[in-house]
Order: sequence, then structure tokens, then C-alpha cells
Amino acid sequence: MSIRILITGGTVDKEYNELKGTLTFHKTHIMEILKQGRVKVPVNVEHVEMIDSLDMVLKDRLLILMRCQKATEKHIVITHGTDTMVETAKVLGEQVGKMLRGKTIVLTGAMVPYTFGNSDAMMNLGCAMAFTQSLPAGVYIAMNGKYFLWKDVHKNKRKGIFESLKR
Repeated sequence: MSIRILITGGTVDKEYNELKGTLTFHKTHIMEILKQGRVKVPVNVEHVEMIDSLDMVLKDRLLILMRCQKATEKHIVITHGTDTMVETAKVLGEQVGKMLRGKTIVLTGAMVPYTFGNSDAMMNLGCAMAFTQSLPAGVYIAMNGKYFLWKDVHKNKRKGIFESLKR
């Protein structure tokens, strides 16, 4: 079994630009995280785009859907910005019984960039890797050591965490 990792950007891959005083994208850090975490599961990493999720539009979400559909792997992890992760999960979740039949897809990200040192990126990616291997087919979000079904989650921006809608 191997896992396809689709990289779409988000905070996990942002870096601080000292000259401009902004967060920007330079390169992905996913391979570093996998190496540091000593991941032994075979992975196929695919760069889809490097974008802040606030800049994502339907076209970007459909591109992610297409990449999930074309993936030969049944287990897919998507790194994504947290601000609109739920919206992308909804686009994918609505296709589980159709275009994405039999696939387990887990979206994850970080509240703090990996390069900042106190990031949640490694934990969230590790959980997503485990959840995609153990959960039944469907679309999920993995954050804060928890997983959520795509239609039962929201980002609580006041608390900075993901929560179930059912509570």
C-alpha cells in the first residue's frame, strides 16, 4: 500500500520573508517532515499548486478533485490551507460515491508554518497519514490529533481549532 500526498500550499509550507515582512511560498517542506518523522510507508508526492487557501476558487478545488480521481492509490493525503479546507473537503466529499469510489482522502494543514519550529504541521501530517490507512473510504479532515468527516466539521477561528458541528 502506498499513499499519494497532494500538495496544495497552505500555512504548512509558508515561510517568513524577512525583506517584505510577509509569509510567502518558497518550496514545500513535506519531504523534510516525512524524513524527520521517519515515515516508512511508501509515498508518492505530487505538487498540485502552492496557494493560500483564501485565494482558492472552485477551479482550484476541481483540480484537486481531478488529481484525486486520477490517483491510482486508494489512500490520499492533501496538504491544504486551513481557512477553506472545509470547502474543499465538501467538493471532494460530494463525489465519494461517484468519482472517488473506494478512496480514503484526508485533508490536513497547519495553524503555524513548519519553518517556525513550534508548528503543528508534523503532528497533523502524521495523523493524516495514519487516518488515511485506517479509516473507511470517505473524505476527512485531520487536525489537532482528531479526524472529522467532511460534512461534520468547521474551523473555530476564535479558538484556532477544528470542531465537530454536532459537538
